Amino acid sequence: MPEVAVQSLLKTPTVSVRDICCQGRCRRRSAEESASATELVFPYRGVYARHVGADQAIAEANQVLFFNAGEGYRVSHPVAGGDACLSLAIDEPLLRELAPKALLRDGAAVAFRRQRLRIDPRAQELIALLRHGLRQGSAEPLEAESLALTLVQRALGPRTTHAAGASPGRQKLADRVKLVLASDPARRWTLADIAAEVGGSPVYLTQVFQQVEGLPLYRYQMRLRLARALNLLPQYDDLTALGLDLGFSSHSHFSAAFRETYGRSPSAFRRAALRRVTPGG
Repeated sequence: MPEVAVQSLLKTPTVSVRDICCQGRCRRRSAEESASATELVFPYRGVYARHVGADQAIAEANQVLFFNAGEGYRVSHPVAGGDACLSLAIDEPLLRELAPKALLRDGAAVAFRRQRLRIDPRAQELIALLRHGLRQGSAEPLEAESLALTLVQRALGPRTTHAAGASPGRQKLADRVKLVLASDPARRWTLADIAAEVGGSPVYLTQVFQQVEGLPLYRYQMRLRLARALNLLPQYDDLTALGLDLGFSSHSHFSAAFRETYGRSPSAFRRAALRRVTPGG
């Protein structure tokens, strides 16, 4: 298989959607490359690091990454297993209308000030519905465009995103923790386990991670697991097996966590993903 496989799922004058899968064989930083158009990239499986100059962003299913047109970047895979992302390119005037001004750089071209933002569970659900609907051919172009714009609006919304605000040292420590969690989302990590992997006391880790990501460690890991469930649900007939594969102690544990996070049961989401895509709010 090629190192990177790209599948175009939708291309209209308003929005282009691509599914990008990378084998992740290159553990060191890649050669520099750049996007031809500004894109919002939503990882839904695996993890990688994106480097823009001295700035690093860890790309995993709790994040949206901003690839500015013409801006050089490099990619590395500190954790084995590769990654998969859904990439959206929105018509530039429309993207400028959707994006809060505080997120954009000054200038004629649309470019984001930050590399990434943390997204909320509803955005994760919209990513999965858009991807499943387009891959299965159940979403017509108008429907998919509406869902894509809803996703962008949600991902950029001031009430549903979180921008890291911490010193570079604390950010790097939180990044190491994210790599550990993403390396094995199904593992029942303890604070002592994580501290042994990254260094530092369990108390300090919990404080730093909460400051940087705005979420407790356990909830962050739970969202990684559940985002993986959103991706895999259409492939599983046995939802108990899926829950156990993702590290939940039982089907009831999996179902309760999924319902609390996404507002419906895993089986209800599976029916929606396999039948029709509904943009919602």
